[in-house]
Amino acid sequence: MSKIYFPAQAKYIESFRKKEDELILEMESYAKEHKIPILSWQAAELMEQLVLIKDPKRVLEIGTAIGYTTIRIARSLSKKAEVHTIEMSADNIPIARESFEKSGLTKKIKLFEGNALSIMPQLQKKYDFIFLDADKEDYKRLFDYSMILLKKGGVIVIDNLLWQGYVATTRIPKKYKNSTNFIREFNRIFTSQENLVTTILPVGDGLGIGIKK
Repeated sequence: MSKIYFPAQAKYIESFRKKEDELILEMESYAKEHKIPILSWQAAELMEQLVLIKDPKRVLEIGTAIGYTTIRIARSLSKKAEVHTIEMSADNIPIARESFEKSGLTKKIKLFEGNALSIMPQLQKKYDFIFLDADKEDYKRLFDYSMILLKKGGVIVIDNLLWQGYVATTRIPKKYKNSTNFIREFNRIFTSQENLVTTILPVGDGLGIGIKK
């Protein structure tokens, strides 16, 4: 396999990055400064492409954080579509709400405050598109609920499936060992689903994409 992606190539690709508005750049800077994990800009652009292709009417995001991906999804939706997003961090919620106000997209966004494992069983209507980016030890249970809520033909996208590369190595820092094992087991489950067409792409921290059959 030829080696085509090194720092020089990454810099070259980044040179084509579309110009972002001030709010998106501000959120990226804030996340970096405060060490809040958000989707990489490359993965976020792919997410936007998938949303534009699928043209979903209802999107569910599990793990709002500061609202970075929520906004990027919402701005790619058609006029009457909406994104529901779930966040339990009392620190992140007010930041996300403020960002939603700044974005001018509040009519497209509904924020559920609390634990997704408690909220998801209460959701009644199904979704065309689901994005999962939450605590890794909960991925399996959140995925199970997601599959119930995902419409036939719907798309599910899951972040962090390469987990900084640790899933593919034996040299794992102690603090990442448990989470790495969770992700490895989840990847096995995700890719073996009979009712999903799945792939894992080396974009950002590893994006899993599934289409429900």
